[in-house]
Amino acid sequence: MENIANYFGQHISQKRIVITGGTTGIGKAIADLLVSLGGRVFIFGRDENDFYNAMNDIKEKSKVGEIYGVAADITKKEDIDMIWGKVDRNLGGIDILINNAALPAGGLIEGDYEDWKYILETNVLGYIAFAKEAVNRMKEQKSGHIVNIGSMSAEVKEKTGVIYVSTKTAIRGFSTALRKEINPLGIKVSHVEPGAVTSDMQPDSKEMQQEKIKNMEMLEAEDIAMSVLFCLSQPKRCDIVSIQIRPHLQII
Repeated sequence: MENIANYFGQHISQKRIVITGGTTGIGKAIADLLVSLGGRVFIFGRDENDFYNAMNDIKEKSKVGEIYGVAADITKKEDIDMIWGKVDRNLGGIDILINNAALPAGGLIEGDYEDWKYILETNVLGYIAFAKEAVNRMKEQKSGHIVNIGSMSAEVKEKTGVIYVSTKTAIRGFSTALRKEINPLGIKVSHVEPGAVTSDMQPDSKEMQQEKIKNMEMLEAEDIAMSVLFCLSQPKRCDIVSIQIRPHLQII
């Protein structure tokens, strides 16, 4: 095998990449990594402060790739159209989509209809809508890669997160069926399911999360970014269809 650094970098350099929810957590870590390898990356998130902080941080860290983006809400059709307009103008198309934007959600009893509707539109419909727009562009070039970030919740099915479990179980099924539909078009689909990862979605304090990382009970967002890079770095003949990443001492 050639130099391992070249093996990873050659699959990312100059690639046109869109990351949903790319301003914090796993999405931001993926953006950091792919820009550092020469990717041309477009990110967005609904919180303006998070967006500007992410853009500034990525620009300061790396001069290798390119970073573009906008503050936008994945549940709004007008924002989706606006994002893809900017993607087409800034990137000239898309090679890789990282579907990552998602919100936490609890059980059935504590929620209400409007809360569920917004969660479902973010965690499920957002993935479908962005995959559709990506496929429309990728099929013309007969190549592309969609990575759907799921969750081990789809397997564990914890009773405290019924709504979240429902959305991530939907993403598991969506990823499996989507691959069957679009693989003949030359487009890959990978499904990545992390276990516990430090993020703003976690109920624990930042201090508690750091303690869990130290105790190998929680992952860093960068760990998931590396797993995504592994999926993206395979030769054309090889698909990483599904991958699960768990903290060493998170017994599931």
